[in-house]
Amino acid sequence: MKFTRQRIALCVAAATLAISGAAQAGALDQLKAFASGTKAAKGEFTQQQQGKARNGKAAPVSSGSFVFARPGKFIWTYQKPYEQVLQADGDQLYIYDKDLNQVTVKKLGNALGSSPAAILFGSNNLEQNFTLSEAGERDGAEWLNAVPKSKDTSFEQISIGLKGGVPVAMELKDAFGQTSVLKFTSFQRNPQLGAQQFKFEIPQGADVVKQ
Repeated sequence: MKFTRQRIALCVAAATLAISGAAQAGALDQLKAFASGTKAAKGEFTQQQQGKARNGKAAPVSSGSFVFARPGKFIWTYQKPYEQVLQADGDQLYIYDKDLNQVTVKKLGNALGSSPAAILFGSNNLEQNFTLSEAGERDGAEWLNAVPKSKDTSFEQISIGLKGGVPVAMELKDAFGQTSVLKFTSFQRNPQLGAQQFKFEIPQGADVVKQ
């Protein structure tokens, strides 16, 4: 479960809107405006896998907060049902599991690539890595589909819902046919961030695993 959460968080493609005075624009135009105009953002999220768990009950809902500064800097924090932090400083990725008091360190490198995270945390070259198409209106939001051009990715398709100039939902379909749904609230575009915002401090006594 934790691995799935890490993968989704890493790949989260919160397609935010930086469009002004054009709330009725199509999702594709809004996404392009976001890519060119949003340098940083923060907000809150919930995450849930569609369908029922093996015990027949609905999959649990995870929730937390995020902050990012493009390209490649972000803090994705799970607060419920347990605490976990994924943090990148533009060079390294740190995954901190509070229960285990363990930090996994990875080279960020091209980890974003054609993943959904590239939309949120990466550069502006969206159409270089994704095939984008309008997906119409649903649940009061304008939707688009983003299909990674690279085959070296865990996701087959990312669907992004935008409403009133901000992202409200995202659906991530993986190679196994499972779909996870993320919903975004309290979104703030281009907030003031501190210079040391994304510097990760290893918690005292934590085990460090480098990959």
